[in-house]
Amino acid sequence: MDTAATNSIAGEAALPAGGTTRLVPTRAWLLVVSMLSVQLGAGVAGRLMEAVGAPGAVLYRQGGAAVVLLLVCRPTWRGRTSSEWRTLIALGVALAAMNTSFYAAVERLPLGVAVTVELVGPLGLAAVMSRRVRDLVWVGAAVAGVAVLGGGGHDLDPVGLALALVAALGWASYILLSRAAGRWSTGVGSLGISMAIAAALVAPAGMAAGRSLVRPESLVLGALVAILAGLVPFSLEMTALRRVPPRVFGVLMSLSPVAAAASGWLVLGQRLGGRDLAAMVLVMTASLATVRAARRA
Repeated sequence: MDTAATNSIAGEAALPAGGTTRLVPTRAWLLVVSMLSVQLGAGVAGRLMEAVGAPGAVLYRQGGAAVVLLLVCRPTWRGRTSSEWRTLIALGVALAAMNTSFYAAVERLPLGVAVTVELVGPLGLAAVMSRRVRDLVWVGAAVAGVAVLGGGGHDLDPVGLALALVAALGWASYILLSRAAGRWSTGVGSLGISMAIAAALVAPAGMAAGRSLVRPESLVLGALVAILAGLVPFSLEMTALRRVPPRVFGVLMSLSPVAAAASGWLVLGQRLGGRDLAAMVLVMTASLATVRAARRA
């Protein structure tokens, strides 16, 4: 989900000057670990939300990751232009909206389903930016998969599906904003500022959980969410994507619903029916086809 590396789904990330793809085999595994960490963190967040709700879980995730990034990276606060601040604030708003809506969707949907629907955001953005009819057809196939998930007579919560679609829109917005921020900053320190803004925005709703936030179990689960869904993927992806081509990341992200479904089964005891699995395969196929087409182009 929410990483600066996700801008590579639109094919815009590039290798640094003088870089080669020789290091892909030794770096791609970092992306695999990152994807598994994100989905495992989402599973743990499902447990945490039982006590503190979706805003409280987002507060732990964004706040915890922001504190560490700000302390370690120590980004510059002074001397930034008004354009930079507008981008950072907009990025923080996108992070808050994306994560809150996604976790709220996870409260109502199986984790694998929520991630599948959210994947429509970057997939649609990649297709729109490519402006190829074939890619738009694949987006249509992905939308059909989502329609199958929410079809009449199905037992999935329609509010949860709507929230997952909001998260998909937030993810697409985040990609565009992170690309804009990347034009004047290459480090993760600026991302820490945006994450702090996101945490501040969600804090009023998150603090509504009251004493539940500081219970020992909540503190342990919150720390795990911040580490697994925030710090680990950010650090691994920022390291790996300096040498790994965008298409590799795109393929791995396309397979994230599988990791999410596995996490939902292992951590939350969620099981998916044949119809759910078929719809997920349709969306993942569309995503993989889009990545493959981008590679050819």
